[in-house]
Amino acid sequence: MTHRSGPADPHCAIAAALDVVGDAWTLLIVRDVARGVRRFDALQAELGVSRKVLAERLKALVADGVLTREPYQQRPTRHDYLLTPRGRALLPVLVGLQDWGDGWVLGDGTTTATADPGSQEAARVRELPGIRLPEMLLPSAAGPLDPVSAEQPFTVLYCFPGAYARPESYPPGWSAIPGAPGCTLESCTFRDRLTEFTDAGAAVHGVSTQRPDEQAEFATKEKLGFPLLSDDGLVLGAALRLPTFRAGGAARLKRLTLVLDRERTVRAAFYPVTDIEQSITAALHAVRDAAA
Repeated sequence: MTHRSGPADPHCAIAAALDVVGDAWTLLIVRDVARGVRRFDALQAELGVSRKVLAERLKALVADGVLTREPYQQRPTRHDYLLTPRGRALLPVLVGLQDWGDGWVLGDGTTTATADPGSQEAARVRELPGIRLPEMLLPSAAGPLDPVSAEQPFTVLYCFPGAYARPESYPPGWSAIPGAPGCTLESCTFRDRLTEFTDAGAAVHGVSTQRPDEQAEFATKEKLGFPLLSDDGLVLGAALRLPTFRAGGAARLKRLTLVLDRERTVRAAFYPVTDIEQSITAALHAVRDAAA
């Protein structure tokens, strides 16, 4: 691990962390590697940074144990840059920065689980169709699962802030957060219409940042017939730059729905979701259109 400059307070973890990731290009590189942009030329094209600066930052990130290099070509040798466990631990930091930017730089600081359709975060979600989700596994009650089903041509992936089996488990003030209530209705409506999605060629997966045991308790109570996945490490959120908010001391995914094909490409994105039943119908139509 390298240290490029000694912090004034050697016991300050913030200063020590900034010594590794304090440069803006460094965090943007981590952001793009998390999104699946892993090769030098692709990173350079995505970021618009000079090749010299990019090479220096990548070298430093490898030396600091944030990235690792894996060869994908010989003669000449070329590498993929991948996040290490140390690098993946930075993802909540990136999502926190994005949340702060959405709320306090691009917004007015209001805590909300939704957004105005004309907002920058809504525009960011609308740009997701055509993006490929990187390979990943997310925790679930049944063990690690891929967010994209291998059994069906399409997957409907609905992200929700949180749903609990017991009313007292919800964070204080939950019902007063715009867009937060409705997760039980959403999951149960997907449950009740699951046969329609299956017949159309789509699996249904729910995703929240809750612990798998909390999700399992809720799924058992409501008799859901599909898996709930935990993005507690914000791997999915960082990969697709999904909008979040904070409640109960944790980052929460805002309510949105994605339709992905078997090749992991986003085919449709719905956000903000203001009418849950209408959005579920729209997702079903999107699957049928994609299958046609």
